Amino acid sequence: MTTHTAFAERSYPATPPSPVHAAVADLRNARDAWRNRQDEARDVASFPSRSALEQVVGLLSATLYPRRLGHFRGSPLEEDQFVVARLLAALTELEREIGAELGYWQQEAGPFDPDHAATMVRLFTATLGDIRRLVDSDVEAAFLGDPAARSVDEILVCYPGAIASLHHRIAHELHNLGAPIVARVISEIANEHTGIDIHPGATIGESFFIDHGTGVVIGETAIVGARVRLYQHVTLGARSPVGLTRDDVRERHARHPIIGDDVVIYAGTTILGRVTIGARATIGGNVWLLSDVPADSVVVQPEAIRLDDAAGLDLRDVLQRAAAQ
Repeated sequence: MTTHTAFAERSYPATPPSPVHAAVADLRNARDAWRNRQDEARDVASFPSRSALEQVVGLLSATLYPRRLGHFRGSPLEEDQFVVARLLAALTELEREIGAELGYWQQEAGPFDPDHAATMVRLFTATLGDIRRLVDSDVEAAFLGDPAARSVDEILVCYPGAIASLHHRIAHELHNLGAPIVARVISEIANEHTGIDIHPGATIGESFFIDHGTGVVIGETAIVGARVRLYQHVTLGARSPVGLTRDDVRERHARHPIIGDDVVIYAGTTILGRVTIGARATIGGNVWLLSDVPADSVVVQPEAIRLDDAAGLDLRDVLQRAAAQ
C-alpha cells in the first residue's frame, strides 16, 4: 500500500516578500521612528484639510466678488441671495476646519470650548467688508501702476499679485483671530498658484501692488505701509533662522523689515532683518540691504565694471574697483 504525504505536511520554499510588502514594512518603521522622536504626539486626524480650505477660499471669493469671481449672472435683486448662499457654505466649512485646528493644539492649550470656533468665524465674518475694501484698493493700485492693464476686472481675475493679495487679506484676519494653521494653508494655496509667498502674519497696508510677482517673499513680522509697490523676486526676510543666533527678544520676534508708505522696491532686491525703509524711498534692482534707509532716498547697486576696463586685472583689483565706485 502506497503511503501519501498529506498536503498540509509538505514543505515548500518560503515565498520572498514582494516589493510592496517590503515597502509597507519600511514605511511602518519610518513612521514609528518619527513618532518616537516627537516629544508631543498630536492627533493629526484633526489637522485642517487643504482641499476643504481651497473650497472655502473659492466660496469667499464668490462672496466678495459675486460677478467677477462667483460668476453670478442674475439680477441685482438676486445678488444678495447668491452671496448669502455662498457665505453660509463658506462659513460652515471654515468653522469645521478651525475646529480641527483647535483640536490639533489642545494637547498644549487644553480642552477648548466647542463654541470657540463659531466665535472665531463670527468675528471673521465681521471683517469681510474691510477685506473687500482692501482688495479693491490693491486692484486699483495695480491698474494705476501697470500701463499694460486694460481694466480692473482683468487685474482681479488674472494678475498674480491681486490673487495673492486676496488670499493674504483673508489669511491675515484668520491668523490674527488665532487660527495660524488655517491661515498658513490659505497663504500656501496662493503661493502654489502665483509663486508669491506672503506669511499670513505680515501686516500690509492699503493699495499694495506686486508687479509680475513670481518669487516675492514677505516674512511673518514684516510691516508694509500704504501704497507700496514690489516687483518680482523681492525678499523681505530675516537675517538668521530663529534658534541659530543669540538675538534678543526684539530681534527674535520682530525680525523682518518695516517698509514705509509709498516705497518702490525693484526686482531682485533682498532686505533682511528689522531694518526700516523710510517713506517714499526707491530701492533699485538686485540690491542687498541690511541697514535702515532714510525717507525719500534712492538706493542702487554700484555700477558694474565694464569687461574692457577689467582687462589685465586680477580678481582682487576688480573687486577693489567695484567697491570704489
